Amino acid sequence: MEKHVLLVFPHPDDEVFASGSAIQWSQQGTPVTYVCATLGEMGRNMGVPAYANRETLPQVRQQELMEACRQIGIDDLRLLGLRDKTLEFEDLDALADRLLAIIQEINPSLIITFYPGYSVHPDHNTCGEIVVRAVQKIPVEGRPPVYCRALVKNAEQVLGKPDITWDVSEVLEQKIEALKAHRTQVIGTKNGLGERLSKQDTESMNWFRFEHFWIYKEAIE
Repeated sequence: MEKHVLLVFPHPDDEVFASGSAIQWSQQGTPVTYVCATLGEMGRNMGVPAYANRETLPQVRQQELMEACRQIGIDDLRLLGLRDKTLEFEDLDALADRLLAIIQEINPSLIITFYPGYSVHPDHNTCGEIVVRAVQKIPVEGRPPVYCRALVKNAEQVLGKPDITWDVSEVLEQKIEALKAHRTQVIGTKNGLGERLSKQDTESMNWFRFEHFWIYKEAIE
């Protein structure tokens, strides 16, 4: 059983990639902290029909994130306040130091993030890089393991099979409801995610039932 888990992702709704596991940890009494780097203010989806605009979207997405965290059982949400779609242009060492301070404060037994270089979106890749840099500032004997989600289609071809696969079927309904809390990004959007969830098509449901992680070995060696 983990004693404290730290999730580090760049956008509201990215926590879905580990939310089933987070729900289970929360139910077991394990504290979960979520460090979210941005508010996704550059996102294109404003709800259908639109109930946000470019000016209000950050506040709307923050409220959606807070509701999703409530449903997951995350009671420690940290917002870094960085600008969406610009993480790669930040001072990464300075951000690693900010994250390191949080790691030293909560002393997590496990950190979950995106796999640097294999997570499609520049913010995703950069977020993973920040985590790795922060952990590498810790003496080797005190480094927590880093589990990463890889999103490229050929992830298994380049990284091998996932080191960890968790079946979260028991909390699947709660996981889906937590994702739906991100209304601007899910319900009625052009990507059709809300519709697929409602229809519970096999491919989408299998994607949600299993959470795959690769251990970032360079971060702990």
